[in-house]
Order: sequence, then C-alpha cells, then structure tokens
Amino acid sequence: MESIYLIRHAKAEGQEPHASLTDEGCRQAEKLADVLSGQGISYIVSSPWKRALQTAMPLGAAIEQHIHTDERLQERVLSTRDLPDWMDVLKRTYEDEDWAAEGGESSRVAVARALALLNECWLRPERHGAVVTHGNLLSLIIRYYDPSFGYSEWAKLSNPDVYVLKREQESTSEEVYEEGKQPAISRLWLD
Repeated sequence: MESIYLIRHAKAEGQEPHASLTDEGCRQAEKLADVLSGQGISYIVSSPWKRALQTAMPLGAAIEQHIHTDERLQERVLSTRDLPDWMDVLKRTYEDEDWAAEGGESSRVAVARALALLNECWLRPERHGAVVTHGNLLSLIIRYYDPSFGYSEWAKLSNPDVYVLKREQESTSEEVYEEGKQPAISRLWLD
C-alpha cells in the first residue's frame, strides 16, 4: 500500500463493544463515505466493535468493498475495573508507555497490536486502504509516527476523525520500517 487512512469511528451512544452510532453518528459516517470514496481506497479493515463497523459500512457500500474485521483494532483496555478517575489513568499511560492499570493494556502493548496489523496492510497489493478504529488506539498509532502527539491531542480528536499515513513512492514494503523511511502522517478530517 501507498497510503492508509486511519479512521476514528463516528459519534456513538456509549463505550461498550455493542454501542451503536447515534443518529448524528450515522450522518457523520455517510459524510465520511462521501469524503473518502474518491480517494482510491480499495481495502477496508475495521475493529469488530459495532460503532466502528457502522462507521465503515457507508464507505464499504460507496466503494463496493467488503469490510474485513480484526480484533487488533478494538479499543485499548484501560482497566478491567471501574475507574472513576479514568482520565487521570489515561493521562498516565501517555506519560509512561509501559504502565498499565489493573487488568489493562499499557500503551506499548496496545500500539504493538495495531502496528502488527498496519505492517500487514503495507504488504497488501492495494494502493490505498482504510483502517477503522477507536480514539485511544488511534492516538497511540499517531503517537508512534509523531511522538509529540499526547494526551492533550487525544482530547482534541473528533468523532469521526481521519489521519493519513503515506509512504514514499520509492520505498519498498520492507524499507518502510527502516530508519528515516517512516510514513508521513497528516490529519485529513477538519470538521
């Protein structure tokens, strides 16, 4: 692939895996499909969580492509217990990539699973792909390519949001991960 569109799901009714998009979120997903359908995307992979799939569906229909699902794109597990101070806990995970709350994933572990999937995407024959995921995991992916992206930038992400990873045309798949050959990342969604 030459480029990967990293997409945060549209506005949802909640945070649980089966939370649906709101009516506004459904309209946002349609608008997203309108914006992205002209980008040459021919491969879509999504988190299996309902709100991510519902965000991907209009794009899949618009470009007549099947939506693949991959559990590595589901949201990062912050903890297995209720966290009244969850934003403080989340902030700490940006400050210490190896720290994890009880039963949760560290930032390093969460981004590693996402990067494994992205590595597979880069090797695909399609020129442009779309990856639909969740806010925290998206922010960790962005942070991998842009270390200045942190907690305060996560807080500014919108639903939906889109960032684009583009690699140099002359890079081979194997070269993408060599020093100095990292794909460039930029924000596409400005709504």
